[in-house]
Amino acid sequence: MGIRLPIFMAVHANKILKWQQHLHNRNNSNVPKGHVAVYVGEAQKKRFVVPISYLNHPSFLDLLNRAQEEFGYNHPMGGLTIPCKEEAFISLTSQLRS
Repeated sequence: MGIRLPIFMAVHANKILKWQQHLHNRNNSNVPKGHVAVYVGEAQKKRFVVPISYLNHPSFLDLLNRAQEEFGYNHPMGGLTIPCKEEAFISLTSQLRS
């Protein structure tokens, strides 16, 4: 018995987890297990570490889709780069925490 995700979420999450593992092996970052580092901002990018459980939330998936449209899988910071304002990202993650 396991948790079943809708197929589009499972495929998307699987790609992200593989990509995260590749990045972790490449630059040996200090990201705790079960988390992912993301870079957020428009001109100046700031690094955030968020739980991977956020990746399944529809609002976060929306940001990931925007990142894929803008950068594909070639992110300029060497990590997952999300093209949104830092304030909007902080607001979203604050809502997801509660």
